[in-house]
Amino acid sequence: MKEYQTINEVSGPLVFAEIDEPIGYGEMVEIELSGRGMRRGQVLESTDKFVAIQVFEGTTGIDKKCSVRFLGETLKMPVTGDLLGRVLDGSGQPIDGGPEIVPEDRRDIVGTAINPYAREYPREFIQTGISSIDGMNTLVRGQKLPLFSGAGLPHNEIALQIARQATVPEEDVGDGGSEFAVVFAAMGITAEEANEFMDDFERTGALERSVVFLNLADDPAVERTITPRLALTTAEYLAFDLNYHVLVILTDMTNYCEALREIGAAREEVPGRRGYPGYMYTDLSMLYERAGRIEGVEGSITQIPILTMPGDDDTHPIPDLTGYITEGQIYVDRELHSKGVEPPINVLPSLSRLMSEGIGEGLTRNDHSNVSDQLYAGYAEGRDLRALVNIVGREALSERDNTYLDFADRFEREFIQQGYETGRTIVETLSAGWNLLSMLPKTELNRIDESYIEKYYEENSESSEVEG
Repeated sequence: MKEYQTINEVSGPLVFAEIDEPIGYGEMVEIELSGRGMRRGQVLESTDKFVAIQVFEGTTGIDKKCSVRFLGETLKMPVTGDLLGRVLDGSGQPIDGGPEIVPEDRRDIVGTAINPYAREYPREFIQTGISSIDGMNTLVRGQKLPLFSGAGLPHNEIALQIARQATVPEEDVGDGGSEFAVVFAAMGITAEEANEFMDDFERTGALERSVVFLNLADDPAVERTITPRLALTTAEYLAFDLNYHVLVILTDMTNYCEALREIGAAREEVPGRRGYPGYMYTDLSMLYERAGRIEGVEGSITQIPILTMPGDDDTHPIPDLTGYITEGQIYVDRELHSKGVEPPINVLPSLSRLMSEGIGEGLTRNDHSNVSDQLYAGYAEGRDLRALVNIVGREALSERDNTYLDFADRFEREFIQQGYETGRTIVETLSAGWNLLSMLPKTELNRIDESYIEKYYEENSESSEVEG
């Protein structure tokens, strides 16, 4: 180990030290605080004469008298199957009072890129138990599907609901019988939110199949940049070494990006859009692209990154760049939330680009795509008619238009609304969809195959009297 006592500047979360030989980028550092403890850090920038070190535990108390030791290795995550059921802080240290982690291996947190030739196309359905996702924007194993939310919206409740309920249907598990696991990484959350997360995990028993990483709001911002990498390294070990189907939930990616901006400002980098680093697209893609499947490996990694859009603006750099990298997005809607709809997911702007790969022959009903398309069409028309009602009133509309208005109301009340404690199977979701479609006349079901209409459509007095 090389040791120096050459610190010449401390700037925000960064420490600058002089050196007399090259130090590797990303190399781990220990800073001795003159008998007052030790801090860990990582080389963020290296030249022939100096290094910039990002300190994980904060720079308070660090001065020019402190010693700097370079350990000659990058940051690694100790991994083992025994991590399931454990709670760790944002730097990977146990905080649940359990025993020390005895690792089976130590993995570099940057990970190894999946060879594109070895990537297997994302397929097979993951059941979240939420109808607006399973029925309308299906999550597929190996996909990265973000949740776009806003300040004050219940994205935490949705995250917990998915963590509790998500599962792989038995018919899609495969011969290997792979188990399902959740890696949950929270970044920049308050202590109150952390307590709510842990209470829910313990109350519902979801912790037994989960690994939880908690980075709190009062923890150093630099730690936020390594938390998702530690979580994804753990997920890669569970998926590709132990053959688990792993769902990774990352919340809140906005706090992660704010940490990048803070570090960039400390390094006096030339800012990009709205002050965020110009390399933020590359940085985010290095996280999101760690989802996927590998040919010949039973396990898989599926990601649900959650972010709060500043000002509910989806053109903001964080959701904008996230949308370019990922395969769709799920919108948490403020208007639905104000109506008391739980979970308030707006299916119209939401999209899962890989949905068609997850709703094939393996599901209970092959009419999934037909039902989804028809529900979209009906709800969209009903929403459009609401604007017209504000101008001319319901009395001026035709009987057909009034039916679609009622359809939109019932869709929100019966299909989207289900509460945070209720999980629906895909059969229950499709049944709820058919129940709604049965209020429309058959002539309006122009997106559904005739064979499915004959099999599932239920005539009722309301629809039979409506003229198409």
